[in-house]
Amino acid sequence: MKHKIFILSDGTGRTAQQALKAALVQFPDSEVETYLKPGVRTEEQVMEIIDEAHKENGLIVHTLVSKRLRHLVLEQARLHDLGTIDIMGPLLAQLSHNFSNAPSETPGIFEILNKAYFQRIEAVEYTLRHDDGLRTEELDRADIVLLGVSRTFKTPLSVYMAHKGWLVANIPIVLGINIPDEVFKVNPHRVFCLTTYAHRLSELRKIRDGYLGGNTGDYSNKSFIQKELNYASNIYRTHPKWTVINVTNKPIEEISSEILTDLRGKLKNIKKGL
Repeated sequence: MKHKIFILSDGTGRTAQQALKAALVQFPDSEVETYLKPGVRTEEQVMEIIDEAHKENGLIVHTLVSKRLRHLVLEQARLHDLGTIDIMGPLLAQLSHNFSNAPSETPGIFEILNKAYFQRIEAVEYTLRHDDGLRTEELDRADIVLLGVSRTFKTPLSVYMAHKGWLVANIPIVLGINIPDEVFKVNPHRVFCLTTYAHRLSELRKIRDGYLGGNTGDYSNKSFIQKELNYASNIYRTHPKWTVINVTNKPIEEISSEILTDLRGKLKNIKKGL
């Protein structure tokens, strides 16, 4: 497998190239192709490179100085599910600390460098606090709200996306019970409805039923599950701006990718005023 790395720099990019070359010596068995992108100084350039890197499933390495462009790379890479490495940032931060002064043109460098780290910490804490319908009064802070009946991967998907910096809340749908009113107040482009097929869900629930000693009643009964799924589908249909995703036989990574692809499209339309 060939790994593709995009090198972004507001200068020539030689610093990043040399640092990357030195690091890659430690990975002699890895096949790597690099793409140098020098003179990156506008948001438009960053967005073009992000789109290109996304198509190639690449890694972004950068030595950008601009605070504005650093923020843009961080946010867009998260939205496109791309990894990023800031080569110059840690050095500038340590020098700033030792010299008791911020480097030129980089006010707030510590906040920029730590943003991704603290964003993940906050996201994980939020997601765990809002698992399975907890604290719905705080849904307005969620980046993403997941709906679905039991065993449609709401919790593992929430935790997976939280580790990528997303604030995710998930709400269970239970036959005959209304979902919380707070869900309807969430921006609809942030609501994602998970569904699957009754026979597949029955298989998954039978496994859990076995762990619990078979004392779950109709939990794994296919007819009961179909009623649950129909109930959930009726809720979804009444809110056409919500996105429905079938999770059958899909790994968590693929479901997450579908959600982010849909979210990117919605955000672009909002930006265009559509």
